[in-house]
Amino acid sequence: MAGGRQRSFDKQQALEQAMRVFWQKGYVGASLMDLTTSMGINKPSMYAAFGNKEQLFILATQNYLQNYAADHAVFLHQPDTPLITRLKNYLMSAVASQCGKDGPKGCYLSVCVTEAAAEDMPAAAQQTIHQAKGLAEQTLTQFFQQAQAEQQLSETHDPVVLAQYFVTWLHGTAAMARADKCLTELEATIDLALKVIEPKPH
Repeated sequence: MAGGRQRSFDKQQALEQAMRVFWQKGYVGASLMDLTTSMGINKPSMYAAFGNKEQLFILATQNYLQNYAADHAVFLHQPDTPLITRLKNYLMSAVASQCGKDGPKGCYLSVCVTEAAAEDMPAAAQQTIHQAKGLAEQTLTQFFQQAQAEQQLSETHDPVVLAQYFVTWLHGTAAMARADKCLTELEATIDLALKVIEPKPH
């Protein structure tokens, strides 16, 4: 017996396009027309493949975290590389993405965190962003804790405060990137931000 009619579009590609719309416009600003036009499908196909707008947003956010945000953390764990170099490579990767290397300018999470704080999202979408917004801080906290354990970072530093500092800085560069600052311009601020790091004294 013949199976049901197959979708005539690539679901992952459509999800990528939806993610980019949310990245640029946020949850509230992304209309169904924006989403379906970008995805190259009609509304019934969108509902059939992804559910409603909220469910699509949750899937798009998961796609961003798995296929974009996670890539930056790889630079923190480069073998035989000094701490400052690894951290700069991580920050450069994140800021390059903010400047449009991988998608719209700015940061997907920065855009959505603001909306979630204003309670302009449905509950499940808000919860997804609430869970996601702490991932970078957790990653950096663990990075600095490990650096101290390996005696690469002075004990005078608080890993939690350092992580908060760099996450705050990244939200700032995301705003600057959306205001058309380029990576070359923002790289100088990376070098300045890194001056807060004191290596382990010998």
